[in-house]
Amino acid sequence: MELLRRLWRHLLVFLLGVLTVWLIVDVIFRVTDHRLPWILAVAVTYGLAAYLILPRVIRLAVRLLHRQHVPEYTTTGDGLPGDPVNIALVGTLSQLRTAFADIGWIEADRLGVASSLRMARAFVFNKPYPSAPFSTLFLFGRGQDLGFQKAIDGSPRKRHHVRFWGISKAAAEATIGTPAFWLNTDRPGDEAPAIWVGAATRDTGFSLTWLSFQITHRTARDTNAERDLILSALQEKQRVAGVKTFNETAELPTKRVNRYLFDGDVGVADLTG
Repeated sequence: MELLRRLWRHLLVFLLGVLTVWLIVDVIFRVTDHRLPWILAVAVTYGLAAYLILPRVIRLAVRLLHRQHVPEYTTTGDGLPGDPVNIALVGTLSQLRTAFADIGWIEADRLGVASSLRMARAFVFNKPYPSAPFSTLFLFGRGQDLGFQKAIDGSPRKRHHVRFWGISKAAAEATIGTPAFWLNTDRPGDEAPAIWVGAATRDTGFSLTWLSFQITHRTARDTNAERDLILSALQEKQRVAGVKTFNETAELPTKRVNRYLFDGDVGVADLTG
């Protein structure tokens, strides 16, 4: 019976995909092609498909398949696996900001219309934008609270970066090891002791997102190196203490998520100062 249910769900997803392709190619493009010059028709069709239709279809398909994600991974706005969680720093928000300032990392601007347009210009013309915004990934039921980055060779196309989500230390200690830990949506106060759970990756250029084909950065597959780079830099500046690793790969069938390969270790440390 369970096999039949799975087959039925996969058939629904397949039919949903066929319907989506028909809607984009045979309806939207045909309408825009009749009303706009060909190049504008393609651009409008791409915009509607990549940023409106496909993300909603993907979310619906994920619900139909009841796909489960290991909590140690972030998710995209489409509900698909995002970057692996590979670092956790314990301290206040001001300690976190001071630590990254000391190692020369810049806090990312909030994602908005103005910052997105500035990022697009910087990306196209390869002009520096040290505080460029990040796309939104989700953990604890919300997008990242803040992030830090360090450009590589001054280019906006290549950068070291890390996103953080905070959970108050009191809430974490009360719920750690239970589903409630990952369902906590409350951001801690600025001066409250907190655990800053992070996902660190390195951008290497231009890419399109899988399935929805949105424009984004291409990222290096090895997230272990990015985690180790951050912890080493913080240790060198004596901004962390008690560095250790936490590994819960017993929950995972393989040590990979999305397109990334990693060892499953989350580097944990106390912020100092």
